[in-house]
Amino acid sequence: MTKRLFIISNRLPVSVAKEDDKVIMKVSSGGLISAMKGYVEFSTSKNTDEFDKRLWVGVPGCSPASWAGVESKISGEFEYLPVFINNHVYDNYYNGLSNSVIWPLFHYFPSYAEYNTKYYENYLSANHEFFEVICRSLREDDTIWIHDYHLLPLAAMIREKFPAITIGFFLHIPFPSYELFRLMPPKWQEGLLTGMLGADLVGFHTIDYATHFLKSIQMVLGLEDERNIIKYKNRLVKVDVFPISIDYEKYNSAYNIKEVAILRDFYHTQFQNKRIIFSVDRLDYTKYVLGRLKGYETFFKLYPQYLEKVVFILNLIPSRDSIPNYINRKREIDEFIGNFNSRVGNIKWKPVIYQYAHLEFAELMALYTSCDIALITPLRDGMNLVAKEFVASRQDKNGVLLLSEMTGAARELTDALMINPNDATGIAEKIKEALDMDKSTQENKMTLMQKRIKNYDVNIWAEDFLTQLRSIKNKQKQFEFIFLDNDARRLLIEKYRNAGKRLLLLDYDGTLVPFSSLPQQSAPDHSVINVLSKIASDKHNHIFIISGRDSNTLQKWLGQLPINLIAEHGSKMRLHNKEWTAEVSSNDDEWKTVIQSVMDTYVKRCVNTFVEQKEYSLVWHFRNADVDQAKIRSAELFSELCTISNQFNLQVVQGNKIIEVRMRGMDKGTITKKLLSENDYDFILACGDDSTDEDMFKLLATNEMAYTIKIGDVASFAKFNLYTPQMTVSLLDTLSGSAPELYL
Repeated sequence: MTKRLFIISNRLPVSVAKEDDKVIMKVSSGGLISAMKGYVEFSTSKNTDEFDKRLWVGVPGCSPASWAGVESKISGEFEYLPVFINNHVYDNYYNGLSNSVIWPLFHYFPSYAEYNTKYYENYLSANHEFFEVICRSLREDDTIWIHDYHLLPLAAMIREKFPAITIGFFLHIPFPSYELFRLMPPKWQEGLLTGMLGADLVGFHTIDYATHFLKSIQMVLGLEDERNIIKYKNRLVKVDVFPISIDYEKYNSAYNIKEVAILRDFYHTQFQNKRIIFSVDRLDYTKYVLGRLKGYETFFKLYPQYLEKVVFILNLIPSRDSIPNYINRKREIDEFIGNFNSRVGNIKWKPVIYQYAHLEFAELMALYTSCDIALITPLRDGMNLVAKEFVASRQDKNGVLLLSEMTGAARELTDALMINPNDATGIAEKIKEALDMDKSTQENKMTLMQKRIKNYDVNIWAEDFLTQLRSIKNKQKQFEFIFLDNDARRLLIEKYRNAGKRLLLLDYDGTLVPFSSLPQQSAPDHSVINVLSKIASDKHNHIFIISGRDSNTLQKWLGQLPINLIAEHGSKMRLHNKEWTAEVSSNDDEWKTVIQSVMDTYVKRCVNTFVEQKEYSLVWHFRNADVDQAKIRSAELFSELCTISNQFNLQVVQGNKIIEVRMRGMDKGTITKKLLSENDYDFILACGDDSTDEDMFKLLATNEMAYTIKIGDVASFAKFNLYTPQMTVSLLDTLSGSAPELYL
């Protein structure tokens, strides 16, 4: 069957316009378009492309009639699926929520955000239009790659109709800290986050953005991650970092293009005996063009000896001209440059040469390779591919990159001269340092940066993302809800009866007995005691109750039985007819005082919650609290405890209506590994209901002798599920020989 990749972005990589009464199609520009075209060309030439067909879904920027006039003439790497959206809806979706709320907020300009309800409603409507277009062509075995902030809810819409489909999402802008994200109305916060979690893989440029996203997921949705993997709606969602890059060879080889060489010679002649600083950016307040101009102005104040010896070529690319903040920004820049040139320049020399227009590729390459300094100073930027383009273009290994530390690219291009865009004096000083830098130092820095970009170019970026997308889909297959039906149950019983040495690992609460509103009310009834006693009487069985309960409670309730007890997730153990022993090396109580104080505060802030003190852990219970209040408070407490835990080497775990703090190394996976090392078993049964049991299930996932069973109707790393504790007891009763081989 044909393998298909759907690439979904706000705009198609082509635009349709009328010129001289003719409808023509033009190839658009942009980082995403260049990235995807470069990847497809590379993978096709290397015969590594896994897809037989690639479809691009987006808005064409024209009427259906105009599109129909050019559609038959379209050819190339992609088949295009146009999305036509009502103009009013599109305006509120694109200029409204996308660029007047999400863009400023995610770029740390909260005062620019306009929280208009119609923006959000039309944003959802526009995303639904994308959904409708996609679904007409979609199959369950397709792969979908959604791009950027315009389409945050889309993955969840698709997931609802195609539960098993493969979806990746990549955000090309920063993701803000939770303190900024929470400025949006709560309904919007939840809608955007759950939309993104419809994907199997959520990608960001930097670890900072990924961390902010995980924090918001925790605070808004109450979900925790384990090594950047979130369990959500019976699926695993991976959050990872993929710093987007460029087609290195394209920009590096452009140095030798004849047209580029001619233009480069022209610039060297035009600005003979002058050093060139170059900037190219879209018109956007996040780029803080005014800041770099002020830094350049300060440079001449501090170093007047450079007057008439330096020229700053500034090219701004038109963008979002209809949004007031952009119009105002352009006016400020125009006025500043006009005033600056008239004050500082003269008839023979202008300090700033300014153009507001798109640059052709050859002209851009000529300016990259002619300049002495590339000045890039955004206040906030998801990545900034201009910095990478400049570095890649310098085949001569000359030139200096002055880069804002606020860009995603600063994480990789560490050999650039870093600047704070708000520090005019700092910018001026770095310009001086760059102009004075010797050729040998320039070459060393440029060589190191080029190596990084070449080793992780756009082709590696796309391949890395798609590889990780396949990986998480494979991992999801291990994390499923599979009911232990009668056929599987009969096979389990057969293997049990044929085994000579059996290990039974049984959780307590939620596995053998139902949960109670208070922990002390969950004592085992006669049926549980009876079945444990009978199954323990078989000399081939080694039974361990492995619980989060404290040792005193387990001893009181189960100590009379001929079984082994493990308390507090492995902290203490009592083998049958022996004394309790500690399985952890120390239990310094200093951390308990700190954690107890924090938990006590949340007991006061959230009615009907309480703290349970154990020998090796502290537990905050919120089963009896108001659901909505508990959701907020548990997220806040979890976040606060995670911050404190680093000071004491503690682990913070969210269980079934609890938050537990314990020493690291205390988990059911660790104690299970210890038990397996001490004996050889030819049958293993492990049952549990909680997230704390997943460590045990994962450890046993590849063990052919093991049956792992999750109690509850949620996906798990366990091989099977049973619905209730009563079904667990029924299964054990059957294994003991007391019950018939069917569900009771």
